[in-house]
Amino acid sequence: MKRFFIMLLIACSAITTASADPTATPQNKAESVIRSLEGIIAFYAEEGGQTLSVIKNPETGLVEASERIAPFTCEKEDLWSIPIGFRDDEPLSYQYMHLLPGNTELFTLKVVTNNGQKSKDVRIRTNSKQEMWFMCCKNPDNPQLRDVYAIVWEETKNNNVAGTVYMITSLRPDMYEKNMTGASLVSDNKNTFTIDGRVGYDLNDSLYVIYMADSAEELDNVADDAYVATMPVVNKRFSFSVQLDKPKVGRIRTVMPDGSLCKLWTNLDFVPGETYRITTHNGYYDEDRDYEQRVGRYSGHSLLNNLQRRGIDDQSVEVSGKVPEQFRTVASDPRLVWRNSLTAQQQAQLKLKAELVEMDIENIKAKYQMIGEIMGGFRSRDRIMLIFDQILQQNKELDKKYQDVIKLAKKLNCPVEEMPNLYKEILKFYTEQNKTLVDLYKDSITNGKSIRKLHEYVTKQTEKYIKEMENSLK
Repeated sequence: MKRFFIMLLIACSAITTASADPTATPQNKAESVIRSLEGIIAFYAEEGGQTLSVIKNPETGLVEASERIAPFTCEKEDLWSIPIGFRDDEPLSYQYMHLLPGNTELFTLKVVTNNGQKSKDVRIRTNSKQEMWFMCCKNPDNPQLRDVYAIVWEETKNNNVAGTVYMITSLRPDMYEKNMTGASLVSDNKNTFTIDGRVGYDLNDSLYVIYMADSAEELDNVADDAYVATMPVVNKRFSFSVQLDKPKVGRIRTVMPDGSLCKLWTNLDFVPGETYRITTHNGYYDEDRDYEQRVGRYSGHSLLNNLQRRGIDDQSVEVSGKVPEQFRTVASDPRLVWRNSLTAQQQAQLKLKAELVEMDIENIKAKYQMIGEIMGGFRSRDRIMLIFDQILQQNKELDKKYQDVIKLAKKLNCPVEEMPNLYKEILKFYTEQNKTLVDLYKDSITNGKSIRKLHEYVTKQTEKYIKEMENSLK
C-alpha cells in the first residue's frame, strides 16, 4: 500500500505539471526531480543516517548553502520515478549524467562555500557497481548558486538496493578563479549570452561552429571559415558563452563527419544576459519559444532580417521568394509545424505515454543485465529461465504501450514524415534484443524453451513493425 501511494502521488504530480497553463511563468526549478528524491527520502531513508545543514544570509534570509544527504534502502522497483523525474527536468540542467553499473567512471562533486574561501569534495559515485543519476541546475533565487540533485544505488539481495540521495546547494565553481582566493567573478551574468544545446535522438553530430556579426547584412556575408568558436558535443550536449556589450546576430552550423559544413544552418539573436536553449534534429530544431517571444525573432526587436527570421538560410533565394528544396529549414518543416500546433494537454498525453514506454524499456534492459550478472557469478539455470519468462511478459506489455503511442500520434494527425522515425525507434530496441538473444544462445545454460519463446516473439514483433512502417510510407 505504501508503494502504491507514493507511485500514485508522483504520477499525479507529474501529470499536473505537464498539463500546466502554457502562459504561466516558465518552470525554473527541478520540481519533478525534487518530488522523486523527497519521496525516496520520506519512505525509504535510514533513520538516523541523514545529514542536513543550511546556511542563510542573516540580512536577506536567503539560503547561501545547504546540504542534505540521505542513505536509503528499498526494492529496485521503488525507484521507478527516478528516470522520469530526471528526464523531465533535464532541459533545466547545465550538467547531466546517467551512469549504469559496469561503467568504471567515478564521480566527485566540488562544493564551494563561504564566498569562495572554502571548498570540499563530496564523493557521489564511489564504485562501478552503482547506478547514478545526476544533474546541476542554476538556483532560481540566486544566479551565483547551483542546485545539485543526485542519487546512487547498487543492488544487494532479493532485488533490493542500497543507495544515497544528495541535494546540495552551493556556489557555482565556474564563477570563481581556480585558486579560490578573493572569490573574484570570472564573468558578468548581465553581459553573458549563452547557448545551451542538446543533440536530438535522430542525430549523431559531434561538432558545431558559431558565427557572430553586428547586423543581418554582415551575417549574410560571413565567410565559411570566419567562425568565432567551436562547440564540441559531449554526452549529447554542447554549449557556448560570450560577453556582449550589445545585442548581435549569430549562426550555428554543423561540421559534417568529412569536415565539410552543412548546407543548413540556424540563425539566432545573441542577447546579453540571456540563455538560448536549443535541441537539434535532422533537418530542423526545437526552438526556445520563450526566448524568441521575449527577445528574439517574435519579439519585434530582432536584428535578423525577414528571410533569416523565417528560417530561410540560402543566400541565392529567387526574387519570387521561392526557397530551393535543399535549403528549406524549420519554418517549412511539417514535423515542427505539427508539434507547435498541439495543445498543452495533447503534448502532456504524448509525453506521459512516451515515459511509460521508456520505463518498460529500462525494466527489460535491467532484466537482461541481471542475466549477465548471473552468468558471471552463480550460474542458476532456473533463475535465468524465470527471467526470460519475465522479459517475454514485459515485452507484451511494452507492445501495448507502443500501440497506445502510435494510436495517439495518428489521432493527433502526426505528419507522415514523422511516423517512420517513431517506428525506427521501436525497431531499434527489438534489434538490440535480437542481438543479445543470439549471443545468449551460444551458452548452454541460457539455451532452452524460455529463450526460444522470447526470441520467437521478438522476431515476430520486428516483422510486425517493419510492415507497419512500410504501410505508414504509402
